[in-house]
Amino acid sequence: MLVLLPPSEGKANGGEGAPLRPESLSLPGLTAAREAVLGELVELCSGDEEKAREVLGLSEGLRGEVAKNAGLRAAGARPAGEIYTGVLYDALGLATLDAAARRRAADSLLVFSGLWGAVRVTDRIPSYRCSMGVKLPGLGALAGHWRAPMAEVLPEAAADGLVLDLRSSAYAAAWRPKGEVAGRTATVRVLHAPTRKVVSHFNKATKGRIVRSLLTAGAEPKDPGELVGVLRELGYAVEAEAPGKAGKAWALDVLVDEVH
Repeated sequence: MLVLLPPSEGKANGGEGAPLRPESLSLPGLTAAREAVLGELVELCSGDEEKAREVLGLSEGLRGEVAKNAGLRAAGARPAGEIYTGVLYDALGLATLDAAARRRAADSLLVFSGLWGAVRVTDRIPSYRCSMGVKLPGLGALAGHWRAPMAEVLPEAAADGLVLDLRSSAYAAAWRPKGEVAGRTATVRVLHAPTRKVVSHFNKATKGRIVRSLLTAGAEPKDPGELVGVLRELGYAVEAEAPGKAGKAWALDVLVDEVH
């Protein structure tokens, strides 16, 4: 099973650990594309601060993120699972998983990123600020920059198992499973059960809990149909729509009563 996660806007400090080694990251087929984004981001943030803020969409209160990006090559790095914070990652609670569940997380979780493309939770990265919606002056829209290398690398990472896609639309734009990979992919929406409306904050929390439930249960569904059964056994209210034709992903709706 491969679980595709969005990153978080908020990130923990990289700390005093050894700096980033791009060649050490998982999915080495993305190395050249990562170096291109990293180089341009560092150059941008080492120059005109106001221009960098505009390109990155940073408010006045986030001015300090520009200097952080400028120093990325020398900044301390930590496992990505410790860097990413926020609602989804709080609910997932990687640090509180038992040893077996942590091993499963290391094998199955893939976090998408405007800067790194995608990383494992065990990959050591520094804290940074660069969303997938950014358009860098030289490279253009990052989602477009990542499409070709992702198309080469991600099908191999997905192997022949289930792909559980929990990404937001901005990050889904960087890689959309196609062909037979799409047929064993399940996307998830979280809906307020009484109104059938998409929820926001609780959407992220529910996705984090779903991943935690699967990891702690040691569940290994082989395809979207099996996933639906597993989630129902774990106590989730799930409605599933199988694709009407080959090459399309399954659509799963998880129904919740709370919307806060």
